[in-house]
Amino acid sequence: MAVTLQLDGQGPRHAQLTRALKQALADGCFGARGRLPPTRQLARDLGLSRNTVLAAYEQLRAEGLVQARVGSGTRAAVPRTALAERRPVPFTSRPQSAA
Repeated sequence: MAVTLQLDGQGPRHAQLTRALKQALADGCFGARGRLPPTRQLARDLGLSRNTVLAAYEQLRAEGLVQARVGSGTRAAVPRTALAERRPVPFTSRPQSAA
């Protein structure tokens, strides 16, 4: 799936790219756990340096929006709404035995 990213021209380019990628993630362009483009490819497609793309991906990772693994690429994280729907497991303490 090809995703079109539009930079808004406001502020540093890595911040522009971060905002564009956040919007694409929010719009579901990559799907749940979908793979984002490789950094080299995205940099080439947008005419940016790879360091700019790396900075944007790192910001998304720091915010928990993507997960990255060397050799496996960068993927959209599980949507926060899905995480919020999970029910916490109740903690029950075990009775301590008398020794």
